[in-house]
Amino acid sequence: MTDNTNDQNKLILERRKKLESLREGGFNYPRGLEIDAYAQDLQEQFASLTGEDLQSRNKEVMVAGRMMAKRVMGKSSFSKIKDGTGEIQIFLSSSELSPETYDQFKTLDVGDIIWVKGPLFKTKTDELTINVMELELLTKSLRPLPEKYHGLTDTEIRYRQRYLDLIMSQDSQDVFKTRSKIISKMRNYLSDRKILEVETPMMHPIPGGAVARPFITHHNALDRDFYLRIAPELYLKRLVIGGFDRIFEINRCFRNEGVSTQHNPEFTMLELYMAYCSAEDIMDLLEDMIFQIALEIKGSDTVRYQGNDYDVSKPFQRVTLEDSVVAHNPNLDVNLLRDKDYLTKICADLGIEVKQGQGSGKLLLEIFEKTVEGNLAQPTFITDYPKEVSPLSRGNDEDPWLVDRFEFFVAGRELANGFQELNDPDEQAERFNLQVQQRESGDEEAMVYDEDYIQALEYGLPPTAGLGVGIDRLVMFLTDSPSIRDVLFFPQMREK
Repeated sequence: MTDNTNDQNKLILERRKKLESLREGGFNYPRGLEIDAYAQDLQEQFASLTGEDLQSRNKEVMVAGRMMAKRVMGKSSFSKIKDGTGEIQIFLSSSELSPETYDQFKTLDVGDIIWVKGPLFKTKTDELTINVMELELLTKSLRPLPEKYHGLTDTEIRYRQRYLDLIMSQDSQDVFKTRSKIISKMRNYLSDRKILEVETPMMHPIPGGAVARPFITHHNALDRDFYLRIAPELYLKRLVIGGFDRIFEINRCFRNEGVSTQHNPEFTMLELYMAYCSAEDIMDLLEDMIFQIALEIKGSDTVRYQGNDYDVSKPFQRVTLEDSVVAHNPNLDVNLLRDKDYLTKICADLGIEVKQGQGSGKLLLEIFEKTVEGNLAQPTFITDYPKEVSPLSRGNDEDPWLVDRFEFFVAGRELANGFQELNDPDEQAERFNLQVQQRESGDEEAMVYDEDYIQALEYGLPPTAGLGVGIDRLVMFLTDSPSIRDVLFFPQMREK
Protein backbone atom coordinates (compact mmCIF):
# COMPACT_ATOMS: atom_id res chain seq x y z
CA MET A 1 0.00 0.00 0.00
CA THR A 2 1.43 3.40 -0.99
CA ASP A 3 1.87 6.39 1.30
CA ASN A 4 -0.81 8.23 -0.68
CA THR A 5 -3.26 5.40 -0.08
CA ASN A 6 -2.44 5.39 3.64
CA ASP A 7 -2.97 9.15 3.82
CA GLN A 8 -6.25 8.83 1.92
CA ASN A 9 -7.51 6.14 4.27
CA LYS A 10 -6.61 8.26 7.31
CA LEU A 11 -8.55 11.21 5.94
CA ILE A 12 -11.57 9.01 5.18
CA LEU A 13 -11.45 7.62 8.72
CA GLU A 14 -11.31 11.14 10.18
CA ARG A 15 -14.32 12.19 8.12
CA ARG A 16 -16.28 9.11 9.16
CA LYS A 17 -15.61 9.97 12.80
CA LYS A 18 -17.00 13.44 12.13
CA LEU A 19 -20.08 11.88 10.56
CA GLU A 20 -20.60 9.67 13.61
CA SER A 21 -20.45 12.74 15.82
CA LEU A 22 -22.89 14.56 13.54
CA ARG A 23 -25.33 11.65 13.65
CA GLU A 24 -25.18 11.66 17.44
CA GLY A 25 -26.18 15.32 17.27
CA GLY A 26 -29.19 14.56 15.06
CA PHE A 27 -27.73 14.99 11.56
CA ASN A 28 -29.52 12.76 9.05
CA TYR A 29 -28.70 14.04 5.55
CA PRO A 30 -31.60 16.54 5.40
CA ARG A 31 -33.87 16.96 2.39
CA GLY A 32 -32.51 20.38 1.66
CA LEU A 33 -33.54 23.97 2.16
CA GLU A 34 -34.97 26.61 -0.13
CA ILE A 35 -32.54 28.40 -2.43
CA ASP A 36 -33.28 31.55 -4.40
CA ALA A 37 -30.07 32.16 -6.32
CA TYR A 38 -27.26 30.50 -8.25
CA ALA A 39 -23.60 31.47 -8.26
CA GLN A 40 -23.37 32.41 -11.94
CA ASP A 41 -26.52 34.53 -11.84
CA LEU A 42 -25.21 36.41 -8.80
CA GLN A 43 -21.86 37.03 -10.49
CA GLU A 44 -23.54 38.31 -13.65
CA GLN A 45 -25.98 40.57 -11.80
CA PHE A 46 -23.86 41.97 -8.97
CA ALA A 47 -20.12 41.45 -9.54
CA SER A 48 -19.82 44.75 -11.44
CA LEU A 49 -21.50 46.80 -8.70
CA THR A 50 -19.49 48.77 -6.17
CA GLY A 51 -19.47 47.83 -2.53
CA GLU A 52 -21.57 50.91 -1.73
CA ASP A 53 -24.19 49.95 -4.31
CA LEU A 54 -24.42 46.44 -2.88
CA GLN A 55 -24.72 47.74 0.65
CA SER A 56 -27.52 50.09 -0.33
CA ARG A 57 -29.44 47.25 -1.99
CA ASN A 58 -29.07 44.97 1.05
CA LYS A 59 -29.55 41.95 -1.23
CA GLU A 60 -29.98 38.79 0.85
CA VAL A 61 -29.63 35.42 -0.90
CA MET A 62 -29.96 31.72 -0.13
CA VAL A 63 -27.42 29.54 -1.94
CA ALA A 64 -26.33 25.90 -1.68
CA GLY A 65 -23.27 24.15 -3.05
CA ARG A 66 -20.10 22.19 -2.45
CA MET A 67 -17.27 23.72 -0.43
CA MET A 68 -14.25 23.91 -2.74
CA ALA A 69 -11.91 25.86 -0.44
CA LYS A 70 -11.81 26.82 3.22
CA ARG A 71 -9.71 29.35 5.11
CA VAL A 72 -10.17 29.83 8.88
CA MET A 73 -8.47 32.92 10.34
CA GLY A 74 -9.39 32.95 14.00
CA LYS A 75 -12.67 34.79 14.40
CA SER A 76 -13.40 35.04 10.68
CA SER A 77 -13.34 32.56 7.80
CA PHE A 78 -13.70 32.41 4.04
CA SER A 79 -14.84 29.60 1.78
CA LYS A 80 -15.73 29.04 -1.86
CA ILE A 81 -18.88 27.11 -2.67
CA LYS A 82 -19.67 25.68 -6.09
CA ASP A 83 -23.11 24.93 -7.46
CA GLY A 84 -24.18 23.75 -10.89
CA THR A 85 -23.46 27.14 -12.45
CA GLY A 86 -20.20 28.32 -10.90
CA GLU A 87 -18.50 29.46 -7.70
CA ILE A 88 -19.08 32.23 -5.17
CA GLN A 89 -17.17 33.22 -2.05
CA ILE A 90 -18.73 33.19 1.42
CA PHE A 91 -17.57 34.96 4.58
CA LEU A 92 -18.27 33.93 8.17
CA SER A 93 -17.65 36.02 11.28
CA SER A 94 -17.85 34.67 14.82
CA SER A 95 -19.36 37.99 15.89
CA GLU A 96 -22.40 37.53 13.61
CA LEU A 97 -22.98 33.80 14.07
CA SER A 98 -23.82 31.74 17.09
CA PRO A 99 -20.79 30.01 18.66
CA GLU A 100 -22.32 26.65 17.71
CA THR A 101 -22.69 27.61 14.04
CA TYR A 102 -19.19 29.04 13.76
CA ASP A 103 -17.68 26.01 15.50
CA GLN A 104 -19.65 23.76 13.17
CA PHE A 105 -18.18 25.54 10.14
CA LYS A 106 -14.65 25.06 11.47
CA THR A 107 -15.23 21.28 11.58
CA LEU A 108 -16.51 21.13 7.99
CA ASP A 109 -14.30 19.70 5.24
CA VAL A 110 -13.68 20.74 1.67
CA GLY A 111 -16.17 18.72 -0.37
CA ASP A 112 -19.04 19.06 2.10
CA ILE A 113 -22.29 20.42 0.67
CA ILE A 114 -23.78 23.34 2.60
CA TRP A 115 -26.62 25.86 2.54
CA VAL A 116 -26.03 29.49 3.45
CA LYS A 117 -28.12 32.62 3.82
CA GLY A 118 -26.93 36.19 4.02
CA PRO A 119 -26.47 39.55 2.29
CA LEU A 120 -24.07 40.20 -0.56
CA PHE A 121 -21.07 42.49 -0.11
CA LYS A 122 -17.69 43.24 -1.67
CA THR A 123 -14.39 42.41 0.06
CA LYS A 124 -11.37 44.72 0.10
CA THR A 125 -10.16 42.87 -3.01
CA ASP A 126 -13.50 43.65 -4.70
CA GLU A 127 -14.74 40.05 -4.74
CA LEU A 128 -18.47 39.41 -4.58
CA THR A 129 -19.14 37.55 -1.33
CA ILE A 130 -22.02 36.31 0.81
CA ASN A 131 -21.88 37.43 4.45
CA VAL A 132 -23.24 34.27 6.08
CA MET A 133 -25.95 34.77 8.69
CA GLU A 134 -27.24 31.18 8.62
CA LEU A 135 -25.54 27.91 7.66
CA GLU A 136 -26.67 24.30 7.40
CA LEU A 137 -24.74 21.16 6.48
CA LEU A 138 -26.67 19.26 3.82
CA THR A 139 -24.30 16.44 2.84
CA LYS A 140 -21.12 15.20 4.51
CA SER A 141 -18.37 14.28 2.03
CA LEU A 142 -16.54 11.20 3.24
CA ARG A 143 -13.76 11.22 0.64
CA PRO A 144 -11.25 14.05 0.24
CA LEU A 145 -11.12 15.85 -3.08
CA PRO A 146 -7.92 15.96 -5.14
CA GLU A 147 -5.62 18.88 -4.42
CA LYS A 148 -7.28 21.98 -5.87
CA TYR A 149 -4.54 23.34 -8.10
CA HIS A 150 -3.50 20.05 -9.66
CA GLY A 151 -6.94 18.53 -9.95
CA LEU A 152 -7.19 15.14 -11.63
CA THR A 153 -4.01 14.53 -13.60
CA ASP A 154 -4.75 10.84 -14.27
CA THR A 155 -6.79 10.77 -17.49
CA GLU A 156 -8.14 7.27 -16.84
CA ILE A 157 -9.47 8.31 -13.43
CA ARG A 158 -11.17 11.28 -15.11
CA TYR A 159 -13.05 8.85 -17.36
CA ARG A 160 -13.77 6.17 -14.76
CA GLN A 161 -14.81 8.63 -12.04
CA ARG A 162 -16.45 11.32 -14.13
CA TYR A 163 -18.32 12.65 -11.09
CA LEU A 164 -14.97 13.54 -9.52
CA ASP A 165 -13.71 15.10 -12.74
CA LEU A 166 -16.84 17.27 -12.91
CA ILE A 167 -16.43 18.39 -9.30
CA MET A 168 -12.83 19.45 -9.88
CA SER A 169 -12.81 20.73 -13.45
CA GLN A 170 -14.91 23.62 -14.68
CA ASP A 171 -13.49 22.95 -18.16
CA SER A 172 -15.03 19.47 -18.14
CA GLN A 173 -18.37 20.87 -17.00
CA ASP A 174 -18.22 23.45 -19.78
CA VAL A 175 -17.63 20.75 -22.42
CA PHE A 176 -20.78 18.91 -21.41
CA LYS A 177 -22.84 22.08 -21.15
CA THR A 178 -21.68 22.94 -24.67
CA ARG A 179 -22.63 19.45 -25.82
CA SER A 180 -26.15 20.04 -24.55
CA LYS A 181 -26.30 23.40 -26.37
CA ILE A 182 -25.12 21.81 -29.64
CA ILE A 183 -27.81 19.13 -29.52
CA SER A 184 -30.45 21.69 -28.54
CA LYS A 185 -29.41 23.96 -31.41
CA MET A 186 -29.51 21.00 -33.81
CA ARG A 187 -33.04 20.11 -32.72
CA ASN A 188 -34.22 23.69 -33.06
CA TYR A 189 -32.59 24.08 -36.48
CA LEU A 190 -34.36 21.00 -37.84
CA SER A 191 -37.69 21.69 -36.14
CA ASP A 192 -37.71 25.24 -37.52
CA ARG A 193 -37.56 23.67 -41.00
CA LYS A 194 -40.59 21.52 -40.24
CA ILE A 195 -38.57 18.31 -39.89
CA LEU A 196 -40.32 16.15 -37.31
CA GLU A 197 -38.44 14.42 -34.49
CA VAL A 198 -39.37 10.74 -34.09
CA GLU A 199 -38.24 7.69 -32.12
CA THR A 200 -37.60 4.20 -33.45
CA PRO A 201 -36.69 0.91 -31.74
CA MET A 202 -33.35 0.36 -30.02
CA MET A 203 -33.70 -3.43 -30.22
CA HIS A 204 -33.95 -4.90 -33.71
CA PRO A 205 -34.97 -8.45 -34.67
CA ILE A 206 -32.21 -8.40 -37.31
CA PRO A 207 -29.20 -6.08 -37.57
CA GLY A 208 -29.39 -3.48 -40.31
CA GLY A 209 -29.05 0.11 -41.42
CA ALA A 210 -25.25 0.17 -41.54
CA VAL A 211 -22.27 -2.05 -42.19
CA ALA A 212 -21.03 -2.95 -38.68
CA ARG A 213 -20.92 -5.74 -36.09
CA PRO A 214 -23.90 -5.63 -33.70
CA PHE A 215 -24.33 -6.34 -30.00
CA ILE A 216 -26.70 -9.24 -29.31
CA THR A 217 -29.13 -9.54 -26.40
CA HIS A 218 -31.83 -12.08 -25.51
CA HIS A 219 -35.48 -11.34 -24.76
CA ASN A 220 -36.57 -13.92 -22.20
CA ALA A 221 -40.35 -13.54 -22.58
CA LEU A 222 -40.19 -13.86 -26.37
CA ASP A 223 -37.30 -16.34 -26.18
CA ARG A 224 -35.48 -14.76 -29.09
CA ASP A 225 -32.34 -12.78 -29.75
CA PHE A 226 -32.42 -9.07 -30.54
CA TYR A 227 -29.69 -6.76 -31.76
CA LEU A 228 -28.92 -3.37 -30.30
CA ARG A 229 -29.32 -1.03 -33.20
CA ILE A 230 -26.30 -0.11 -35.26
CA ALA A 231 -28.37 2.52 -37.08
CA PRO A 232 -32.06 3.54 -37.19
CA GLU A 233 -32.02 3.95 -40.99
CA LEU A 234 -34.36 1.19 -42.12
CA TYR A 235 -36.99 2.04 -39.51
CA LEU A 236 -36.86 5.73 -40.37
CA LYS A 237 -37.33 4.96 -44.06
CA ARG A 238 -40.33 2.81 -43.16
CA LEU A 239 -41.80 5.97 -41.62
CA VAL A 240 -41.14 7.91 -44.83
CA ILE A 241 -43.01 5.16 -46.70
CA GLY A 242 -45.83 5.65 -44.18
CA GLY A 243 -46.13 9.33 -45.04
CA PHE A 244 -43.76 11.10 -42.63
CA ASP A 245 -41.88 12.96 -45.35
CA ARG A 246 -39.40 14.96 -43.23
CA ILE A 247 -38.12 13.28 -40.07
CA PHE A 248 -35.09 13.07 -37.82
CA GLU A 249 -33.97 11.13 -34.77
CA ILE A 250 -31.25 11.85 -32.22
CA ASN A 251 -30.44 8.76 -30.23
CA ARG A 252 -27.91 6.09 -29.31
CA CYS A 253 -26.41 3.52 -31.65
CA PHE A 254 -24.26 0.54 -30.71
CA ARG A 255 -21.47 -1.10 -32.68
CA ASN A 256 -19.46 -4.02 -31.39
CA GLU A 257 -16.15 -2.74 -32.67
CA GLY A 258 -12.89 -1.23 -31.46
CA VAL A 259 -12.37 1.58 -28.96
CA SER A 260 -10.19 4.56 -29.88
CA THR A 261 -10.00 8.33 -29.58
CA GLN A 262 -12.68 8.45 -32.31
CA HIS A 263 -14.75 5.36 -31.53
CA ASN A 264 -16.92 4.31 -28.61
CA PRO A 265 -19.17 1.22 -28.79
CA GLU A 266 -22.12 3.36 -27.67
CA PHE A 267 -22.48 6.69 -29.45
CA THR A 268 -25.03 9.36 -30.37
CA MET A 269 -26.24 9.87 -33.92
CA LEU A 270 -28.47 12.29 -35.75
CA GLU A 271 -30.25 10.65 -38.68
CA LEU A 272 -32.66 12.54 -40.91
CA TYR A 273 -34.63 11.75 -44.06
CA MET A 274 -36.38 14.13 -46.44
CA ALA A 275 -38.64 12.99 -49.25
CA TYR A 276 -38.51 14.77 -52.61
CA CYS A 277 -34.97 15.98 -51.90
CA SER A 278 -31.59 15.18 -53.43
CA ALA A 279 -28.25 14.34 -51.83
CA GLU A 280 -27.13 17.83 -52.88
CA ASP A 281 -30.02 19.33 -50.89
CA ILE A 282 -28.89 17.36 -47.85
CA MET A 283 -25.31 18.58 -48.25
CA ASP A 284 -26.59 22.16 -48.41
CA LEU A 285 -28.61 21.62 -45.24
CA LEU A 286 -25.70 20.02 -43.36
CA GLU A 287 -23.19 22.74 -44.18
CA ASP A 288 -25.66 25.44 -43.18
CA MET A 289 -26.52 23.65 -39.93
CA ILE A 290 -22.85 23.26 -38.97
CA PHE A 291 -22.21 26.91 -39.88
CA GLN A 292 -25.15 28.11 -37.75
CA ILE A 293 -24.20 25.91 -34.78
CA ALA A 294 -20.58 27.08 -34.91
CA LEU A 295 -21.69 30.72 -34.97
CA GLU A 296 -23.84 30.21 -31.88
CA ILE A 297 -21.31 28.11 -29.95
CA LYS A 298 -18.07 29.79 -30.98
CA GLY A 299 -19.33 33.21 -32.04
CA SER A 300 -17.34 32.87 -35.26
CA ASP A 301 -17.11 30.91 -38.50
CA THR A 302 -13.56 29.92 -37.55
CA VAL A 303 -13.20 26.93 -35.23
CA ARG A 304 -9.95 26.40 -33.34
CA TYR A 305 -9.28 22.68 -32.95
CA GLN A 306 -6.09 21.17 -31.52
CA GLY A 307 -3.97 24.15 -32.51
CA ASN A 308 -5.37 24.62 -36.02
CA ASP A 309 -8.03 26.93 -37.43
CA TYR A 310 -10.90 25.56 -39.52
CA ASP A 311 -13.13 27.72 -41.71
CA VAL A 312 -16.75 26.58 -41.51
CA SER A 313 -18.14 29.38 -43.67
CA LYS A 314 -20.14 28.18 -46.66
CA PRO A 315 -19.74 26.56 -49.12
CA PHE A 316 -17.61 23.58 -48.12
CA GLN A 317 -15.30 21.99 -50.68
CA ARG A 318 -16.81 19.11 -52.69
CA VAL A 319 -14.54 16.48 -54.31
CA THR A 320 -15.30 13.05 -55.76
CA LEU A 321 -13.73 10.06 -54.03
CA GLU A 322 -11.74 9.08 -57.12
CA ASP A 323 -10.41 12.61 -57.62
CA SER A 324 -9.37 12.81 -53.96
CA VAL A 325 -7.46 9.51 -54.22
CA VAL A 326 -5.63 10.72 -57.32
CA ALA A 327 -4.85 14.09 -55.71
CA HIS A 328 -3.20 12.41 -52.73
CA ASN A 329 -1.60 9.60 -54.75
CA PRO A 330 -0.30 11.31 -57.93
CA ASN A 331 1.58 8.19 -59.06
CA LEU A 332 -1.60 6.15 -59.48
CA ASP A 333 -2.79 5.26 -62.96
CA VAL A 334 -6.11 7.11 -63.24
CA ASN A 335 -7.27 4.66 -65.89
CA LEU A 336 -6.98 1.69 -63.50
CA LEU A 337 -8.83 3.00 -60.44
CA ARG A 338 -11.55 0.39 -60.94
CA ASP A 339 -9.24 -2.49 -61.84
CA LYS A 340 -9.21 -5.04 -59.01
CA ASP A 341 -5.80 -6.53 -59.83
CA TYR A 342 -4.18 -3.10 -60.02
CA LEU A 343 -5.80 -1.94 -56.78
CA THR A 344 -4.81 -5.19 -55.06
CA LYS A 345 -1.17 -4.43 -55.87
CA ILE A 346 -1.52 -0.84 -54.63
CA CYS A 347 -3.05 -2.10 -51.39
CA ALA A 348 -0.15 -4.51 -50.91
CA ASP A 349 2.31 -1.65 -51.44
CA LEU A 350 0.47 0.40 -48.82
CA GLY A 351 0.31 -2.44 -46.31
CA ILE A 352 -3.47 -2.82 -46.61
CA GLU A 353 -4.78 -6.34 -46.04
CA VAL A 354 -6.94 -7.55 -48.92
CA LYS A 355 -9.67 -9.92 -47.79
CA GLN A 356 -11.51 -12.55 -49.77
CA GLY A 357 -14.52 -11.25 -51.67
CA GLN A 358 -13.42 -7.62 -51.77
CA GLY A 359 -13.99 -5.99 -55.14
CA SER A 360 -12.44 -2.92 -56.70
CA GLY A 361 -14.88 -0.56 -54.96
CA LYS A 362 -13.94 -1.81 -51.51
CA LEU A 363 -10.22 -1.69 -52.35
CA LEU A 364 -10.49 1.88 -53.61
CA LEU A 365 -12.23 2.86 -50.38
CA GLU A 366 -9.45 1.19 -48.36
CA ILE A 367 -6.87 3.25 -50.27
CA PHE A 368 -8.91 6.41 -49.63
CA GLU A 369 -9.11 5.70 -45.90
CA LYS A 370 -5.39 4.95 -45.73
CA THR A 371 -4.03 7.86 -47.75
CA VAL A 372 -6.67 10.58 -47.97
CA GLU A 373 -9.05 10.69 -45.02
CA GLY A 374 -6.54 11.83 -42.40
CA ASN A 375 -5.38 14.65 -44.67
CA LEU A 376 -8.81 16.22 -45.19
CA ALA A 377 -8.29 19.17 -42.88
CA GLN A 378 -10.75 21.88 -43.93
CA PRO A 379 -14.48 21.00 -44.18
CA THR A 380 -14.87 18.76 -47.24
CA PHE A 381 -17.61 16.68 -48.83
CA ILE A 382 -16.30 13.54 -50.56
CA THR A 383 -18.88 12.42 -53.15
CA ASP A 384 -19.59 9.60 -55.62
CA TYR A 385 -18.80 6.40 -53.71
CA PRO A 386 -18.53 2.92 -55.23
CA LYS A 387 -21.79 0.99 -55.26
CA GLU A 388 -20.03 -2.02 -53.70
CA VAL A 389 -19.57 -0.22 -50.37
CA SER A 390 -22.98 1.50 -50.35
CA PRO A 391 -25.69 -1.18 -50.22
CA LEU A 392 -28.53 1.22 -49.34
CA SER A 393 -27.66 4.06 -51.73
CA ARG A 394 -29.31 4.83 -55.04
CA GLY A 395 -27.15 4.28 -58.11
CA ASN A 396 -25.72 7.18 -60.06
CA ASP A 397 -27.69 7.81 -63.28
CA GLU A 398 -24.56 8.53 -65.33
CA ASP A 399 -22.18 5.91 -63.92
CA PRO A 400 -23.53 2.53 -62.73
CA TRP A 401 -20.30 1.82 -60.80
CA LEU A 402 -21.10 4.71 -58.45
CA VAL A 403 -23.89 5.79 -56.12
CA ASP A 404 -25.14 9.26 -55.13
CA ARG A 405 -23.46 9.23 -51.74
CA PHE A 406 -21.29 11.66 -49.79
CA GLU A 407 -19.32 11.76 -46.57
CA PHE A 408 -18.34 14.91 -44.69
CA PHE A 409 -14.85 15.31 -43.24
CA VAL A 410 -13.12 17.92 -41.12
CA ALA A 411 -9.86 17.81 -39.16
CA GLY A 412 -9.04 14.48 -40.77
CA ARG A 413 -12.08 12.55 -39.58
CA GLU A 414 -15.52 11.67 -40.86
CA LEU A 415 -18.40 13.50 -39.21
CA ALA A 416 -21.33 12.60 -41.47
CA ASN A 417 -22.55 10.22 -44.16
CA GLY A 418 -25.48 10.71 -46.51
CA PHE A 419 -26.94 9.64 -49.83
CA GLN A 420 -29.85 9.41 -52.18
CA GLU A 421 -31.85 6.47 -50.85
CA LEU A 422 -32.28 3.35 -52.95
CA ASN A 423 -36.06 3.02 -53.39
CA ASP A 424 -36.22 0.29 -56.05
CA PRO A 425 -37.31 -2.82 -54.07
CA ASP A 426 -35.94 -5.27 -56.63
CA GLU A 427 -32.51 -3.68 -56.74
CA GLN A 428 -32.45 -3.41 -52.94
CA ALA A 429 -33.22 -7.13 -52.73
CA GLU A 430 -30.28 -7.83 -55.07
CA ARG A 431 -28.01 -5.65 -52.94
CA PHE A 432 -29.10 -7.50 -49.79
CA ASN A 433 -28.34 -10.82 -51.50
CA LEU A 434 -24.82 -9.59 -52.33
CA GLN A 435 -24.39 -8.61 -48.68
CA VAL A 436 -25.51 -12.08 -47.61
CA GLN A 437 -22.89 -13.61 -49.92
CA GLN A 438 -20.21 -11.40 -48.37
CA ARG A 439 -21.37 -12.40 -44.92
CA GLU A 440 -21.16 -16.07 -45.84
CA SER A 441 -17.62 -15.41 -47.11
CA GLY A 442 -16.60 -14.25 -43.64
CA ASP A 443 -17.47 -10.55 -43.58
CA GLU A 444 -19.06 -10.19 -40.12
CA GLU A 445 -20.01 -6.56 -40.83
CA ALA A 446 -22.04 -7.31 -43.97
CA MET A 447 -25.80 -6.81 -43.75
CA VAL A 448 -28.42 -9.51 -43.53
CA TYR A 449 -31.49 -9.77 -45.77
CA ASP A 450 -34.34 -7.70 -44.32
CA GLU A 451 -37.48 -9.19 -45.83
CA ASP A 452 -39.86 -6.83 -44.02
CA TYR A 453 -37.99 -3.78 -45.31
CA ILE A 454 -38.23 -5.09 -48.89
CA GLN A 455 -41.96 -5.56 -48.36
CA ALA A 456 -42.22 -1.97 -47.10
CA LEU A 457 -40.32 -0.72 -50.18
CA GLU A 458 -42.82 -2.53 -52.39
CA TYR A 459 -45.51 -0.12 -51.12
CA GLY A 460 -43.38 2.73 -52.49
CA LEU A 461 -40.67 4.93 -50.97
CA PRO A 462 -40.76 8.40 -52.56
CA PRO A 463 -37.49 9.86 -53.85
CA THR A 464 -35.66 10.47 -50.57
CA ALA A 465 -32.27 11.60 -49.35
CA GLY A 466 -30.87 10.93 -45.89
CA LEU A 467 -28.08 11.87 -43.54
CA GLY A 468 -26.31 10.52 -40.47
CA VAL A 469 -24.17 12.78 -38.26
CA GLY A 470 -21.84 11.58 -35.51
CA ILE A 471 -22.80 14.00 -32.74
CA ASP A 472 -19.94 12.97 -30.45
CA ARG A 473 -17.36 13.82 -33.11
CA LEU A 474 -19.07 17.12 -33.89
CA VAL A 475 -18.95 17.98 -30.18
CA MET A 476 -15.25 17.05 -30.11
CA PHE A 477 -14.61 19.46 -32.96
CA LEU A 478 -16.58 22.35 -31.46
CA THR A 479 -15.15 21.93 -27.93
CA ASP A 480 -11.52 21.34 -28.96
CA SER A 481 -11.57 17.88 -27.33
CA PRO A 482 -8.89 15.42 -28.55
CA SER A 483 -10.75 12.22 -27.61
CA ILE A 484 -14.33 11.03 -27.87
CA ARG A 485 -14.04 10.04 -24.21
CA ASP A 486 -13.75 13.72 -23.33
CA VAL A 487 -17.28 14.40 -24.63
CA LEU A 488 -19.03 11.34 -23.16
CA PHE A 489 -20.01 11.45 -19.51
CA PHE A 490 -19.31 7.74 -19.03
CA PRO A 491 -17.27 6.22 -21.89
CA GLN A 492 -16.77 2.47 -22.06
CA MET A 493 -13.51 1.41 -20.39
CA ARG A 494 -11.58 -1.81 -20.15
CA GLU A 495 -12.11 -3.73 -16.93
CA LYS A 496 -9.57 -2.82 -14.28
